[in-house]
Amino acid sequence: MQIELLETFLDLVETRSFNRSAERLGVTQSTVSARIAALETALGARLFDRSRAGTEPTMEGRRFEPHARSLRHEWNEARRRIRVPGEAAHLVRLGIQNDLAAQHIGEWVADFRRAIPDAAFYIEPDYSTQMCADLLTGLQDFAVMFAPKPHPDLHFTNVGELPYVMVSSRTDRRAEVAPDSFVFAHFSNAFEAMHRELLPELAGAPVSVGQSATVAALLNAMGGAGYVLEKTAQQMIGTGRFRLVVDAPVLRQPVYAAMHLRHRISPMHRRLLRIVQRHFGAR
Repeated sequence: MQIELLETFLDLVETRSFNRSAERLGVTQSTVSARIAALETALGARLFDRSRAGTEPTMEGRRFEPHARSLRHEWNEARRRIRVPGEAAHLVRLGIQNDLAAQHIGEWVADFRRAIPDAAFYIEPDYSTQMCADLLTGLQDFAVMFAPKPHPDLHFTNVGELPYVMVSSRTDRRAEVAPDSFVFAHFSNAFEAMHRELLPELAGAPVSVGQSATVAALLNAMGGAGYVLEKTAQQMIGTGRFRLVVDAPVLRQPVYAAMHLRHRISPMHRRLLRIVQRHFGAR
């Protein structure tokens, strides 16, 4: 069976629209229809009902969906595992939230390699949504992220939290932070909501970004105030150009380890999880 048939089926389950799936997959609507027809012929069952109200999976389509997800995951894992570089026994693909990469990737990977010495590692800093998608499809093995996207095929573990503090080039008092020179941070949906709730007077800032390193770069270039990682704040304060805004609340971003549900009891994945938990001090 061609993997494109599974990809098209699963996308159509999500969009409920032949037109929308064609746009997302970069093909014509007739190609989507042909792929679904080919899959239905192979399975000997009708998978979708089309009407003026839209496109809905049939009972057979709903029964096939979990098998399609599993088949797609197996296919992508199989492709990866036959492309192991060098003399390594296997390849481990890791996703890590952008903000975590700069400060944690070195020590984590050193521990990962000690724990799994016969593995080759491919590490990709990214955002939570893409990492969840890659775990689902089998393009990643393990990820550490800010915003888990609930899905029946994914398993998440809270491993700790990351503190962010406010620094300013002009003041150490919250009341003196000007909204027009504030860089608003939206590192995750939960962080943004917490930021808006606790500091409503700064929610209308003209610049908003989703990465601590970018906040720091903007503040270094333009001055002003914003939330950065606690370690980044210490470095910025050490230059003498910035001060800690002492009465601004510390914003704590929860961090999650994620993997495909089928891997939650895998010895390798459990070792990776324990290493991340140890670095966050989780028990």
